[in-house]
Amino acid sequence: MARSKEFDTTLVLHKAMEIFGHYGYEGTSLQTLLEGLGIGRQSLYDTYGTKRELFLSAVKHYVNEKSAAVITLLDGPGSVKDAIAEIFHAGVRVLKDEMRRKECFIMHSAIEQIPHDPEIASFFKQDAQRLEDAFHRALVRAREQGELEGTRHHNLRALARYLSHARYSLTQSAKLSSDPALLDDIAAIVLSTLEG
Repeated sequence: MARSKEFDTTLVLHKAMEIFGHYGYEGTSLQTLLEGLGIGRQSLYDTYGTKRELFLSAVKHYVNEKSAAVITLLDGPGSVKDAIAEIFHAGVRVLKDEMRRKECFIMHSAIEQIPHDPEIASFFKQDAQRLEDAFHRALVRAREQGELEGTRHHNLRALARYLSHARYSLTQSAKLSSDPALLDDIAAIVLSTLEG
């Protein structure tokens, strides 16, 4: 009979996000991981495999969790503009929170690996497409509901792509600047593209 795990695997993944986010994939040593995660070497290997496999698990957990929340908001009932505003405001709130933003920085580590790791590249390509599609569905609904008027929004696919990429860029901006007002300004300008 297999022994039950003596640690919370989801909690370990969240700790791994913080560690990889802080040091980067290349800069994270096995010893740093073990100390930060609070588990033994054998437990790490038995549960997650190699450092790369743990990194992949942490990245996928982070991205899937965030993307699912975004898609739920976009596919939900009510105002599409309000849903998109909440997506960006929620992102800003997380990035202003010193503890929660550490996990977000795993995105930089993952994106750095894309040129060298086909599996990570494929995962991000698929995730970007599903988010773009979700934004597009929502924007089509917004037009049908009369929330998008005028000729400014003639290419909803391009607008969907822009919103999806702008959401990713908030993390980059948070890493580059310690001024929280910067994030508010960026979100406000992004959301202004839905007006007029």
